[in-house]
Amino acid sequence: MHADLFSANVDFHDDLVRNIPGIRKQRNLFDDLSTDAADWDIAAAAARADRTATTAALISRPFELGTAISYSFESAHWQATRFSDGTAYGVWYGALDVETTVYETAWHWYRFVLDSYASEDREIVAERRVLDVRCDALLIDLRDKRAAHPDLTSRRSYAFTHKIGRYIHEQGLNGLLVPSARCYGINAAIFKQERLSNARDRGFLTYRLNALHDSLVVQRASGRKWLELAPSTLG
Repeated sequence: MHADLFSANVDFHDDLVRNIPGIRKQRNLFDDLSTDAADWDIAAAAARADRTATTAALISRPFELGTAISYSFESAHWQATRFSDGTAYGVWYGALDVETTVYETAWHWYRFVLDSYASEDREIVAERRVLDVRCDALLIDLRDKRAAHPDLTSRRSYAFTHKIGRYIHEQGLNGLLVPSARCYGINAAIFKQERLSNARDRGFLTYRLNALHDSLVVQRASGRKWLELAPSTLG
């Protein structure tokens, strides 16, 4: 590793923005089993009774606020990302602002849709949940390293950043701040779950993607366009 890469740190105590799949409107999981609302209440009570008790509900409960923190660190969910090859550890990603999370997730959503619906001339709709998550950690500061190390934000290869990730993991470091490869924002890559806490809902987004026409419309409030972009330009 180049020594100058790790020459700057930041004592970070603030919120990071997390953008994950989610739904705007809560759905009844039992309405296909009975038309009687009393039956729904019984089924919901049974599901709650079977849930494992926890002293850290915000971290450990799946599909609730804890998903924003714990999911990336569970070995079953490790995958290849910019700072991990997915074999030995997971990395949690957030950003300093909502718009950066949109550009990051839009690219990955576009690739997924291309694999399944590339030839279909219609909108594929995805709902997203945006949360604020507190981070308290000493982080490696790579925000001014893009010019000296352009592979930090390479859109074609993660070889360089995987080396950085392995070093951070092996040294037991908390994580880093780094420029986004998709826009001019700043991302955070966090390697230690205990540095994250207090996940809170910030809002919801809807992605309306027509891959055939290379068009993505992002709605921040239902029915209102917030951003529009050509997702192919992000890769």
